[in-house]
Amino acid sequence: MPVPVIETERLTLRPLRASDAGLISLHAGDARVATMTTRIPHPYPPGAAEGFIERAQRDDNGEQAWALDATKIDGEEFLGVISLSDTGEVGYWIGPPFWRTGFASEALAAVVAHHFAHGGGALKAQVFQDNDASAAVLTAAGFHYLGEGEAYSVARAATHPVWTYNLDR
Repeated sequence: MPVPVIETERLTLRPLRASDAGLISLHAGDARVATMTTRIPHPYPPGAAEGFIERAQRDDNGEQAWALDATKIDGEEFLGVISLSDTGEVGYWIGPPFWRTGFASEALAAVVAHHFAHGGGALKAQVFQDNDASAAVLTAAGFHYLGEGEAYSVARAATHPVWTYNLDR
């Protein structure tokens, strides 16, 4: 399914493009970002951003991924990524220069609204237990705490405790 463009007050959530590779490498390559995700390796290998973009652009990859673009407010053209899988799992990361700006919350609220407006079902998410900021983004968007679990982090090369959340229509 093609990735739709979603507009918010300050952001354009748009499909990833080849020109995002450098900034993806820069921000995803930061250990503070990678260790808070399950799939981003650290160190971030050469070519990983290009591979990520190529997979994201395929219609059959099982998820939609958006770049957070703030050029409409004369901001940066790439701040981070938010994704929504076909199974309803939401994931996101933001480059450290843009932490505590409300961009993650704004993007998540827009993706949630778009998902439900188009007949989508329940959503789910998980965050590592040492990522209070991401947990706050989820709860601000209306997600409800379900419990604890574990998930493997490629960057940490280990399983780590997570909090799980869901959001029904």
